[in-house]
Amino acid sequence: MTFSRTLPRRTFLQLAAGAAALPAATRIARAQAYPTKSLRWIVGFPPGGGADTVVRIMAPWLAERLGQPVVVENRPGASSNISLQAVVQSPPDGYTLLFVAASAAVNVSLFDLPLNLVRDIAPVSGLIDFSLVMVANPSLPVKNVAELIALAKANPGRVTVGSFGTGSTSHVAGELFKTMAGVEMIHVPYRGGAQMLADLLGGQLQVGIDVLTGPLSQIRAGGVRALGIGSKTRSEFLPDVPAIGETVPGYEANSWCGVGVPRGTPPEIIERLNREINAGLASPAIKGRYREVATTPLFYSPAEFGAYVAAETEKWSKVVKRAGIKPE
Repeated sequence: MTFSRTLPRRTFLQLAAGAAALPAATRIARAQAYPTKSLRWIVGFPPGGGADTVVRIMAPWLAERLGQPVVVENRPGASSNISLQAVVQSPPDGYTLLFVAASAAVNVSLFDLPLNLVRDIAPVSGLIDFSLVMVANPSLPVKNVAELIALAKANPGRVTVGSFGTGSTSHVAGELFKTMAGVEMIHVPYRGGAQMLADLLGGQLQVGIDVLTGPLSQIRAGGVRALGIGSKTRSEFLPDVPAIGETVPGYEANSWCGVGVPRGTPPEIIERLNREINAGLASPAIKGRYREVATTPLFYSPAEFGAYVAAETEKWSKVVKRAGIKPE
């Protein structure tokens, strides 16, 4: 009895199709077993700050849903670029998460880096939105954005506006305001919102742009005056304060954050992480914790969050170039 040295075409195609399906089957099996060990959630900001706080609210929920510890690892420095590098250099296996801050979208055009947020990080989900608020020292003779614009136009280059750092979201939000309102104001950068708020309270600074969480108690106590909210609509936490866009049509500036993983992470794992994070954002307990720090949950699919990050990156790139912002 003899055997043919060539396989029938149908048999060959069946074997080829089976071989091609093996990598996909392996990935699916790996995703179904995921996770089998603890996860690292890398945050490019120091412990105790706003970024660290919102991550530590979600991390226990995620750990419970995944059945594995989620360890928060703070890697501050270089405007959060150190944290980006740490995640990009990690295996794309779903065990290393990145806290994606709005400042990371600014960094794409601010720094000349071999790493790229949009290219090298796969989007997973949104997390929360920090509303930005424009605040003023009560001694400044303005009560709203229209009066500030009038004052700045009458005194070009004499009104100061602070931010919590060069290239930060509050900085580019201020530059966008100056361009759209047609005013000239002096930018004063700080190393964080706390120092900026202290100078506002002390009268050394006239106007500042900060995340609402920072100055909210002082706004309610009358220590500083809220002129306008950076979001498209008014904030539920200060419903009587108009959005800046009500005076400067089209103005919108938010400080948001989300979650990413190294590019190449299996889509099944990304979908699992997205599902669990969004379930956390929808839970009354987590929503309540985020409400306590004056933030709003951001519900996105991976594709939606990726589109949002890309749009924000493009938007702030134009502002950085127009304003000639350079990293410190």
